[in-house]
Amino acid sequence: MTTRTRDIPTWFAGLSNARVVSGSPYEATIVCHDSRKAKPGAVFVAIHGLALDGNTFIADAIERGARYVVVQEDLERSWSKYVSDDVAFVAVPDARVALAEAAAGFYSHPAHGLGMIGVTGTDGKTTTSHLIAHVLNETGLRCGYLSSVEFGVGGAVEMNATHMTTLEANEVQRYLAQIRDAGGRYAVVEASSIGLDLHRIDECEFDVGVFTNLTPDHLDYHGSMAEYRDAKAILFRMLNETVEKGFGKAAVLNADDEVSEYMKGIATVPVVSYGIDRKADVTARDVRQDGFGMTFKVRMFGEDVDARVGLLGEYNAANCIAAVAAAVSQGAEFAAAVRALESFPGVPGRRELIDEKQPFRVVVDIASTEQAMRNVLRMLRPITPGKLIVVFGAAGERDPGRRRTIARAVAEAADFAVITNEDPRGEVPDVIIGEIEGALKGAGFRRYERELDRRQAIEIAFKRANRGDTVLLAGKGTEQSIVIGNTHWPWDERRIARELLQDLR
Repeated sequence: MTTRTRDIPTWFAGLSNARVVSGSPYEATIVCHDSRKAKPGAVFVAIHGLALDGNTFIADAIERGARYVVVQEDLERSWSKYVSDDVAFVAVPDARVALAEAAAGFYSHPAHGLGMIGVTGTDGKTTTSHLIAHVLNETGLRCGYLSSVEFGVGGAVEMNATHMTTLEANEVQRYLAQIRDAGGRYAVVEASSIGLDLHRIDECEFDVGVFTNLTPDHLDYHGSMAEYRDAKAILFRMLNETVEKGFGKAAVLNADDEVSEYMKGIATVPVVSYGIDRKADVTARDVRQDGFGMTFKVRMFGEDVDARVGLLGEYNAANCIAAVAAAVSQGAEFAAAVRALESFPGVPGRRELIDEKQPFRVVVDIASTEQAMRNVLRMLRPITPGKLIVVFGAAGERDPGRRRTIARAVAEAADFAVITNEDPRGEVPDVIIGEIEGALKGAGFRRYERELDRRQAIEIAFKRANRGDTVLLAGKGTEQSIVIGNTHWPWDERRIARELLQDLR
């Protein structure tokens, strides 16, 4: 096909090594990977997902109006039967890479006009992402964000209901375009290892990469800690390839995690270290509890500034100074960045207090890994004069090792537990709960109950709680559904907790 340069559609122009199989590409109305979102004039990119093959939905996308279909060259046997002269088929080496390229082109490459900050690590990604966006906004640098909890665009907030830390590439680019069009100067993107590995944040042109830590997780997907680490490291390789946009470049690394040395060896941009236990460019010292918050001293450039934030735990102090380091790398004044922490409202579903005037404390948290559970329990123990009660489970079709390790963390710090459902997906819920129970018993922990129904499990915990106790509802946070089989059943942990607490009065 011969196409004049001015006629090349934006979505098609950036595709690498594309081959037009049939038809002619023209401007589109949307770039999508979900056939249900196809509409007249759509580009449908047939990606091979973790559970579904996009090639099987080509006919549905075309029926809904898609006129351009991007397919993967080496999967021709799966898509060749759908080729016709009525639809432009474009074959590419990697459909996932093409999804990012097509979406970035369609939305006029929003990352080219934004200071892009990516946050990766096992724990702390969400809180750190929100902290960075908050500090930048408070210091006059307009910033939006994409996190596992919500999307902040131009002052508006939309909840992330996808159960995905990092969205598919076309959705990432769509939100970045909204941030740009709303006058945003910066965007913070929470970057999961799976999202990095599956090219979901290709074309993001990152200027700053932040690394929190690395502990065992997602090994069902990555296979080994080395492969998990290398997936995280993709972010720092991306920093080296970013076009010059006039924003400060930096790799912000946690000096207290030894994997930071590996990331440092990859990044060719300036490195800014932060830490509590080891020497670093930005440090937090004298961390002290202050009610349901904490105070500490932040040191940078030989200057000490007092900080206060409505969070608890040294790990959150580390998240705070990571945010300060990222903001300073973009020109924020150091003392102003530290002072901005005091007005941080917290992250919904992250150590969130539920107060219905009950005599015991209720906290909702997303904790679903061993380290995250250990962190939140260590935070709650000193402020709990009574019993520490935990409602928790483990997700199905995810690293089965989590069931053992998260149970170990509960056994070490809790006084009582209720084991329940947490997104069993296609696995048998009783089997998951049984594996958790076995791990609790193996750790010598016998003070627990089993209850498949999560609402009833929470009710059991509340009825056991007395004045001075703390009930931790772990694993769901702000997620709006429980996935059982292939069905997303509506669920709002915070609303359910409030309803049950009101019933107790």
